[in-house]
Amino acid sequence: MRKMFMLFFLFAGIYSALAQEKEQQIEQAGFNVPVEYYKLDNGLKVILSQDKSSPTVIVATYYNIGFRIEPRDRTGFAHLFEHMMFQGSQNLGKMEFIKLVQENGGVLNGSTRFDFTNYFEIVPSNKLETMLWAEADRMKGLDITQENLTNQQGVVKNEVKVNVLNQPYGGFPWLDMPQYANTNWYNSHNFYGDLKDLDAANLEDVEKFFDTYYAPNNAALSIVGDFEMDEAKKWIEQYFGEIASSDVPPIPDISEPKQTKEKDFVKNDSLANKPALAMAYNMPERNSSEYYAMGLLDQILIQGDNALLQKKLVDELGYTSNVSGGINYLGNMFNYNGPMHMMFNFTYDNETSKEQVVTAIDEVLAKLNDGITQEMLDNALVKMRSQLYDNLGSTFGLGRADLLASFALFDDNPERINDLEAEFKKITPEVMNKTVEEYLRKTNRTILTVNPLLANNENKNQ
Repeated sequence: MRKMFMLFFLFAGIYSALAQEKEQQIEQAGFNVPVEYYKLDNGLKVILSQDKSSPTVIVATYYNIGFRIEPRDRTGFAHLFEHMMFQGSQNLGKMEFIKLVQENGGVLNGSTRFDFTNYFEIVPSNKLETMLWAEADRMKGLDITQENLTNQQGVVKNEVKVNVLNQPYGGFPWLDMPQYANTNWYNSHNFYGDLKDLDAANLEDVEKFFDTYYAPNNAALSIVGDFEMDEAKKWIEQYFGEIASSDVPPIPDISEPKQTKEKDFVKNDSLANKPALAMAYNMPERNSSEYYAMGLLDQILIQGDNALLQKKLVDELGYTSNVSGGINYLGNMFNYNGPMHMMFNFTYDNETSKEQVVTAIDEVLAKLNDGITQEMLDNALVKMRSQLYDNLGSTFGLGRADLLASFALFDDNPERINDLEAEFKKITPEVMNKTVEEYLRKTNRTILTVNPLLANNENKNQ
């Protein structure tokens, strides 16, 4: 997908002024995203959101299947199947979908996340019908052949080797932490895929997976940008309306038991030259008051140069040069639908001990236990509001399309996008303090440390 990313950034550069103008308009107007939501007879969820500030349109198709509930003994299968979606359909040959988008002046990509797999195209407005036809064509059926499967198995295995197995800190902490912190297989298996499981995938697996999960009643179609409502509805019905629904199985039990003891693990890394530490706290139930409070605590602790961990670990002690983190490393705090962590991570010097680092973190958390003030809460609200506006106005509305599709899939209510700011404003210092006490306790966290074997071996040889 590297070529597509390069084209994407070129496209983004050309229209950056329009994107910045759109972001400013959103912030000035506040949260008032136009949303029209309905379902086709076959169950496809359709979300339409007009924005005529630039002559572009986004077509985003989200399927309610991600890493989390992929088949046992087929780890990495959801991601493998994402690749299969570009190998040809009934009317488009191998890689012709990509060619179609690019030759019509657009960019595209796909991704596999915890709870969905998505595909999007950003094209000039007059190409909306073409993109709807193409997306519907591959929803109807793929060109599933042994040659295509074998080819993509090799591509994905190479991706795993390059990004994880042969990379210092490969998979740390986004891929590693769920495997250490969780106990339910659905949340704790290797999402990228064990090589033996990727090899074991066969044509029957692929066909069954497609027939089960890549159906209109398991999908959401989000259209954002410059288009006419009546035309869009006509084309959606024309191209998607006759696609058959499927018998989608119920989502399995993905819950995690309440954590009552601190977990502490060490991962040896033969390619790392510095130790690294990640700390993850189990999130409250999605959409609860505590959930929104954790979003604000993320702003206080992790996000920005004035975040407490940044000030302590970087500015005051100099243990590290940067603290990264947030809620849901593979997205944002809104586009997941199961157990999740608020997490942060950083590398630190070999001369600094893990005990020193953890002690410094606990000193920061102890200050929160002294009580969240109204001033701290107000500052967090300002930062969260800015982050929300950035998300809504970025990349020609791709962030908006993502939230609309996610809220349709998980809540059957894309209108939630207009309630987010109000939900955060409901949070009081009392709710914040209760959340700190319950969710930022030591017994609700997992610590994962990288042991840098490369650095250790170099020291032995000196």
